[in-house]
Amino acid sequence: MKISAFFPAYNEEANVGALALKTSKVLAGICEDYEVIIVNDCSKDKTKEAAEEVIKQDSHIKLINHEKNKGYGGAVKSGLYASKFEWVFFTDGDAQFDVAEIPLLVNMTDKYDFINGYRIKRQDPFNRKLNAFMWGLLVKTLLGFWVKDVDCAFKLFRKEIIDNAQPEAEGAMISTELLAKTKKLGYKIGQIGVHHYPRVAGTQTGAKPGVILKAFKELIRLYGKIQKVKKIKN
Repeated sequence: MKISAFFPAYNEEANVGALALKTSKVLAGICEDYEVIIVNDCSKDKTKEAAEEVIKQDSHIKLINHEKNKGYGGAVKSGLYASKFEWVFFTDGDAQFDVAEIPLLVNMTDKYDFINGYRIKRQDPFNRKLNAFMWGLLVKTLLGFWVKDVDCAFKLFRKEIIDNAQPEAEGAMISTELLAKTKKLGYKIGQIGVHHYPRVAGTQTGAKPGVILKAFKELIRLYGKIQKVKKIKN
């Protein structure tokens, strides 16, 4: 198996180095070939420098450096379209997931095209948990599909899904769009519980009002677009 792994990073200088190296070590034990891509979304701290330092230590690690901040969805899209191998894995750069659990997802690739992790016990403030619950309910109502944790940043899927789904969202809607189109295209989606840990460094941005408002606007647009997606898998 060959895997492209990536994670978006904004002001994650304390996390990206160790996360990239650990991801590389995990993939080295289970893959024929692999790459680890750090997407630095125009961080204001030394995320870029931290990434450049680990690149010197491991040739499998690569850096995409945004000169202008594109937001979470834009950073994820950069990682998606830069990935070159048959399977793509992504997580967030905040190190709230344990990449040592990647093999749990790999073990499901014989049955599923897209494996979506869900947080067994979400280690986030109450307002983020409430936002996630309401968002999941809204997605189910509008788009007609349900997964336990649509925005869980621990996913493994076939590269061809990116080519066929052509995700467009620039904001927090990116995971919802990717899953909704994957389902509509007819790919098989599996789910598995993964552990989630409290953030120990850096600053969360996902619960900001501007981010949430942008996601709602993108959800309405996605509702119209998803009706035009044609099933290609039986």
